Amino acid sequence: AVFSLIFFLVLSIYAQKTYQKTYFDNCDLKEEGWIKNTQKVDYWKFYYERGTLQKKGHFSEAKEIKYCYFYRKDGSKESEGHFVDGEKNKWWLFYDDRGIINHKCQLKDNQKNGYCFLYENKKIVKVEKYKAGKIIKEWTDYKSFKEENKLSDFQ
Repeated sequence: AVFSLIFFLVLSIYAQKTYQKTYFDNCDLKEEGWIKNTQKVDYWKFYYERGTLQKKGHFSEAKEIKYCYFYRKDGSKESEGHFVDGEKNKWWLFYDDRGIINHKCQLKDNQKNGYCFLYENKKIVKVEKYKAGKIIKEWTDYKSFKEENKLSDFQ
């Protein structure tokens, strides 16, 4: 009995990843992905109650990491971007309800921090610069923005 208990404890400590699916009360798939030591790891997908994909991306220790995609209930893409330790960071793309990019922004710790390009008809019509979520400068057209900024500013 002691050997069995020790064996079980060792197995629990070195638990392998398992694939998990959870469901809504109506039996529609709610989420699916990998679990290790009770935490979400690796690739996950989340769904709205009627089965449409809500978001997909990577996890580590139950926090979003790497690149993730978000969708509206109608299936159109809403946004996509980088996560670092569960926080939105780096460049993010945001889409209108037709699935066309309407702005592209640099984020840090879930807020705008850096440049934000606003689009109309797939063309940049305005550029804003943010620091810690607050707008600090704006250009009302792309030409004036380019005159003041070098491409190396975005590296």
